[in-house]
Amino acid sequence: MSSFSNVMLPPLSALYRAVTQTRLAAYNRGLLTTTRLPAPVISVGNLTTGGTGKTPLVEWVCRTLARKQRKVCILTRGYGRPNPGSRVVVSDGSTVLTNAIEAGDEPFLLAQNLKGLAAVISDSNRLAAGKWAIDNLGTEVFVLDDGFQHLALARDLNILTIDATKPWGDGKLLPAGRLREPRSGLSRADCVVVTRTDQSDELVALEAEIQRLNGSCSIFRSEMTVKSISRMNPEGPDGLVSPPQPAAAFCAVGNPESFFKLLRQAGIDPALTRIFRDHHQYTQADIDSLTRESRNAGARSMITTAKDAVKLQQSRFALPCYLVNIEISIAEDDRFIQLVDNAAAA
Repeated sequence: MSSFSNVMLPPLSALYRAVTQTRLAAYNRGLLTTTRLPAPVISVGNLTTGGTGKTPLVEWVCRTLARKQRKVCILTRGYGRPNPGSRVVVSDGSTVLTNAIEAGDEPFLLAQNLKGLAAVISDSNRLAAGKWAIDNLGTEVFVLDDGFQHLALARDLNILTIDATKPWGDGKLLPAGRLREPRSGLSRADCVVVTRTDQSDELVALEAEIQRLNGSCSIFRSEMTVKSISRMNPEGPDGLVSPPQPAAAFCAVGNPESFFKLLRQAGIDPALTRIFRDHHQYTQADIDSLTRESRNAGARSMITTAKDAVKLQQSRFALPCYLVNIEISIAEDDRFIQLVDNAAAA
């Protein structure tokens, strides 16, 4: 961190803390209102910015609900899209209706992966979007993506994700650090899903801290696993394949080191790794530069995440490029499924 940041960011974090605590107090005292939709709402969120494994968990929850023949809709802000104040119906539950730029990369990826299982709407006014979905899509249950701090909408199950490798970010509030609110906010959670537990040796201490902050919440351990590796714009069917090695790995996600570790666990040791800012919009110049670096490092192919791949469909690659689909595996998933089912029946 630069000397300028060392001087300027701590006071801004102190201001951010004051504003956050004032807002929470206003909701607790009824000065700001929480409104309930006429359908169950399950929220999935986090305490830190990005990289906790929230999106795979949202997909997992939606698949669980869809198996019970429920009409599901994801309500999301759609971070990074050019018109954040507009409503974009990303998917009506059967058809993907837009692209990754208009929808936001994560909503578009969810719409693709959940085609035929869940609708997706990007709208900062999630209450209005929910009412629209009930009237126009017949939605029976909502999954509120990135909803832990969205206190304007009531929820029937409040799920908090915590990354075992970086549970509290760097321990500092925005903008000096990655915490969206003090860790005491964990007291609002109905349950906690600890992600990437296979990449941490501090689980016992972390779970003790979670219990200290919220003694009544259930804690679930989970891991990220490789679901499939496929060629971008493949000539043949998707599936679990092995890219020509050595491969160069790149991504623009919240926890890039976790992605690189996952590749190594899958037997792919990157000859080169490159990290872009989370939600980065790639240009052809980015890809051309990355290709030159990859070739210089001896790479025969390139590999990235599915979240990145949705923004690269129009890009040209001089080396074959592969994408990794990641899914979440939850220990004691029958107990977690029961929590989700109970909330959906509320």
